[in-house]
Amino acid sequence: MTVAVVMLSLAPILWESGIGSEVMKPIAAPIVRGMITSTIHVLILVPAFFPIMKERALRQGILLEPSEATFIQVLTI
Repeated sequence: MTVAVVMLSLAPILWESGIGSEVMKPIAAPIVRGMITSTIHVLILVPAFFPIMKERALRQGILLEPSEATFIQVLTI
């Protein structure tokens, strides 16, 4: 939602051809590209990498299954 508002607010700056537009376009273009790439990162890459990293940790024995962790906590109490 925030990304959409930022993109909509910068759209007129990118398409403007009036006075001062040659100064504002170089400022707005990287912001728009950064918002697009950060959205892709948050919505696609992080959810894709999380299960991969969790599976790797489970195989290496660094991370316990939830049922194993509960069983170990009961035994230590």
